[in-house]
Amino acid sequence: QVQLVESGGGLVQAGGSVRRSCVASGRIYSLNVFLWYRQTPGKLRELVALIPSFGSTNYTDYVKGRFTISRDDAKNAVYLQMDSLKPEDTAVYYCQYTGYSEGITYQYWGQGTQVTVSS
Repeated sequence: QVQLVESGGGLVQAGGSVRRSCVASGRIYSLNVFLWYRQTPGKLRELVALIPSFGSTNYTDYVKGRFTISRDDAKNAVYLQMDSLKPEDTAVYYCQYTGYSEGITYQYWGQGTQVTVSS
């Protein structure tokens, strides 16, 4: 089992910045991916960014150039630096940890935190 604890978020004005953090504990897989998703009411959860242990980062188009995902493997942590925020970035942001072992994929979710961007 993997436990994810998220922090950061809250209310910010348009154009401002927020830094989200997510720390994993428990069983840590050598092959893994940290992902950030977001969800607004009535919509499906959508991928924002991902950073694997074995490759490069990837961002969805609407956050490219504004958001930066990074990881600290010594702390089993992932971060999402969110800059130049827009009201449409308002959502609940979730951390996900995906681990791979012996052909099996394991997925774990954080509790999610609201980020509200005021205009």
